[in-house]
Amino acid sequence: MAEIFADEKFAVVDLETTGTQRENDNHIIQFGCALVKGLEVVETYSFMINPHREIPIDVQNLTGIHNEDVADQPDFSYYAPKIIEILKDATFVAHNVDFDLPFLNYELANYGFDTLSNRAIDTVELAKIAFPTLPSYKLGDLTHALNIKHLDPHKADSDAYGTAMLLINIIKKFQQLPQATLNTLSSLAGGLVRDTSWIFKTIADDYRKHKYPLAKNYIQVRNIILQRQETPKGRSFASGDKFPENDGSKKKLFKDHLNYRRAQVKLINQINQFLEQDNQRAMLVEAPNGTGKTFSYLFAYAYRLYSSRKLVIAVPTKILQEQVIKQEIPQLLAVTKLDLTAEEVKSSSHYIDLDGFVQSIFQSTNNKPALVLKMRILVWLTETKTGDLDELQLTSYNDPLFTQISHPGDARVGTNFASVDFWNLARQREEAADILVTNHAYLANHYTDSIWGQNPYLVIDEAHRFAENMTTSRNDYLQFEAIWGTLSHLRHILTFSDESLQNALNDNASFNFELKKLDSKILDLIYRINDLQKYLYNQKDHASNTIKLPNGSNNLSFLGKVLFPENSSFRGLFQNFQNSLEDVRQSTSTLLFSLYHEGNSFVFTNEALLNEISEQIDKLDFYAEKSYQLADMINDFDHLDEKGFVVQITNEADPLSANLHWLMLNVTPELTMLYQRFDHMLFVSATLTNNKNFDFAINQLALAPLFPLTYIGNSTFNLKEHLQSYVISDMPVPSDPDFTHELAQILISDFSTQNHVLVLMTNLEQIRNLFELIVESEAFKDYEILAQGITGSNNKIAKRFEIAQKAIILGADSFWEGIDFHGCGIDDVIVAKLPFESPDYPEVRLRQQLLERKQISVFENDTLPRAIIRFRQGIGRLIRGENDYGSFIVLDNRILSMDYGKAFLESIPVASKIISKIDLRDEIDKHDK
Repeated sequence: MAEIFADEKFAVVDLETTGTQRENDNHIIQFGCALVKGLEVVETYSFMINPHREIPIDVQNLTGIHNEDVADQPDFSYYAPKIIEILKDATFVAHNVDFDLPFLNYELANYGFDTLSNRAIDTVELAKIAFPTLPSYKLGDLTHALNIKHLDPHKADSDAYGTAMLLINIIKKFQQLPQATLNTLSSLAGGLVRDTSWIFKTIADDYRKHKYPLAKNYIQVRNIILQRQETPKGRSFASGDKFPENDGSKKKLFKDHLNYRRAQVKLINQINQFLEQDNQRAMLVEAPNGTGKTFSYLFAYAYRLYSSRKLVIAVPTKILQEQVIKQEIPQLLAVTKLDLTAEEVKSSSHYIDLDGFVQSIFQSTNNKPALVLKMRILVWLTETKTGDLDELQLTSYNDPLFTQISHPGDARVGTNFASVDFWNLARQREEAADILVTNHAYLANHYTDSIWGQNPYLVIDEAHRFAENMTTSRNDYLQFEAIWGTLSHLRHILTFSDESLQNALNDNASFNFELKKLDSKILDLIYRINDLQKYLYNQKDHASNTIKLPNGSNNLSFLGKVLFPENSSFRGLFQNFQNSLEDVRQSTSTLLFSLYHEGNSFVFTNEALLNEISEQIDKLDFYAEKSYQLADMINDFDHLDEKGFVVQITNEADPLSANLHWLMLNVTPELTMLYQRFDHMLFVSATLTNNKNFDFAINQLALAPLFPLTYIGNSTFNLKEHLQSYVISDMPVPSDPDFTHELAQILISDFSTQNHVLVLMTNLEQIRNLFELIVESEAFKDYEILAQGITGSNNKIAKRFEIAQKAIILGADSFWEGIDFHGCGIDDVIVAKLPFESPDYPEVRLRQQLLERKQISVFENDTLPRAIIRFRQGIGRLIRGENDYGSFIVLDNRILSMDYGKAFLESIPVASKIISKIDLRDEIDKHDK
């Protein structure tokens, strides 16, 4: 279908400039252009231009264009006529056209030339829509993903050619889309930047002339085109295959699929022996990274799944879920030839609600990102088999659109999309599956779900994090200020705004009487909220500790019985609040019902107002549910000290700015109930022991009553050949003001030849200071410097790190253990500071206070074991398997000077070499060779 654009001339332009703000004496230093005709690049242009000013060092680092490269070149006035001629009668195309076109016109106007009025389209928006599941839409990432030749990124000529080839790929992709999808895209595209909609309109108009038939792999429901779905098959419950007891049989199975590794086979046999013991319900396994632990437990359990029992696997993150489903289980089936099926299990909100999405299409919006997202989803729906929104690889799901299009989890019957509802189809597949892979949080909240089947097996992978994730899943809050805000907004739309319900029904005395009664009830509820806030504010002198946040808020921590003693007036006040909240909720619901019910007897057509009232009722339902949770906790006085509470005061001088958060400090009761649901539970991780001892893990996981088996696996390769460990002896202590400057100097002088470096820290302020010291360094001109809290969300940082050819992460918290980098290897892990938890964190202080009350040594039994496990996880970021090599560098010399340092040194699986700063570069270079 290239003939659609056969006669069209596209001028694909890229500019390099001295800065992004054209008004601040910034000018073009390179003009690049690729001309496209007949969907082929027919000519390219590149002009180096003298800007008559210095090129900033960061621009030189980015583009490789230096002052001497342009010093002897003509200025823009010389090239302007040539540029105008090149662009004549062409559609102007750029990757971020709202930068390149205005900047070019600014230069033209400055030199007395007419500005351009060409049709202009943007490849950033087009690429997002054409390729909806890519993780990044930077030009370099797009050309890499689409295998487009792009030899010199950030040079205008190379970028222009890369963008031209991207445009050709985009157009070809759009020309393959079904006609109904193109028609809907064309109807939405008017809100895209400049004339970008012209691409969709042109292709859609051609389709309407030719009426291309819908391909057999598609199905059309209303105006939405979907991949045709397969009906899930039922489970098979009989198989003659038995577990291969003989190691020789295993070796035969492994042939042509994976290496036969003695340590891995021993691990498989240990798990199988556990499964054969009917009276044994739990086992803990520490398996070093790279030993194939996931395949090992899959292999051991797989032969037992033909008796109607399922295997449930819980991992900490959705990324690991996907890895198990897409890599580990296919390998298992290839090796064993077993006829098993597996499905991911996650909450309904991960799936698209097609009914809600179609409604959103016809709602106009001035929100450009939401518009582009809708168009992305339309294209994605022609590709997805699952409807899992995670496939879009977004770094944030905070757009209000997701409230409307995320599936609420109800069983769809009788709606337009009931027969193709992705959530219902997912549940059907899960019912039919033999292996279910979920995440810790979902299992913690849904362990009573029937989806797991009868008496299922359970594997908790990365088990060192399970208790913490269970705890986090039970933490919650009542944001009294938010309730107050909802009530104020409800009063506004009911009574006080110009378009209020009262004004709309001014002549209806009955409704106005009800509105006045409801307004009085809302005011009463606000006063009840104020009473609760005053009580909480007045307890501040009894707080365990107080933390002042950067935004000025104060967080006050309390054990439950301190904040709510047995004779506390809060319980009575809270009961009054609940009664008042329920009264307002029911009265508002009754009013809304009456408006709909009376709709045929008098004219009330303000659907938007009705929807807004309904939204406020939904919020009141949410707050009522939270209030029930809190009421249950504060009325269970015997267990109240197992809960921690944080009173957050957003304005130190205002009692009415108090809000309440609660934390679970003892997760044992919840874990005990969960364990009753499953059988033969395996807890596996690379870091379950401290000095080869499982006691801390057994205590954290509340497994002592089950008398679990334990096993420590061996590495399948010689770690000494893969890992080098260094301790720097002459660094200042981490609290020294010079420490961050010394760390910056080490990075600049010793690590500028490494591809991927992870710097593990414990303090976000220190991360910011370090980032500022290295971000504009000449040594890192080819690197992406990614800093937690500065350069995007943690997920975005992880994706950029994997995509970039050279990158450095400055991270804390989850970068020690919560984020995995499966798309790239890490050359070096640098530990800036030993990972002790900060006692300033409310959950840490309250947990420690609870232990102190039980007369348990906090440092020995909690603080140190947690720090060592996190430290070991930091090592695990580096060596994930037998193909990984790297250096582990500890800069915190307390590991040498303090008594507890020996425990950290002993946790490193290879001997550490103690060296001075001056010797580090030589050691790194020696290891690289």
